[in-house]
Amino acid sequence: MMTTRWIHSTIMALTLAMSGCSKQSSVDTALFEKSFKSAEATVQPSADKIITAIKSADYSGALAELKTLANNAKLTPDQQQAIQNVVAQVEKLIADTASKAAGEAGTAVKDIPKTLPK
Repeated sequence: MMTTRWIHSTIMALTLAMSGCSKQSSVDTALFEKSFKSAEATVQPSADKIITAIKSADYSGALAELKTLANNAKLTPDQQQAIQNVVAQVEKLIADTASKAAGEAGTAVKDIPKTLPK
């Protein structure tokens, strides 16, 4: 009985900690979208995938596609700068989210003994 209660408390604490991470933080894609609005036909589908991935909070997918697009030799300097800006924003967002999740999970684990009967 005590073990079951402890397991439920742990699951509940971790669920609460992770739910705080579900807030969508935005990445400013305005400059990126402007830079790729009139991009070559070979580059446009990749830019569209990136924007869609960011808007749906698929940051790892966006980052992978951004790195692929960055290796394209047919990019203008403005497009290269826009890619660098978005990559920096996405990497910072991923790092901040991971740090916040680790901190909240650590707090939740420390609070578990408080929920156990004495």
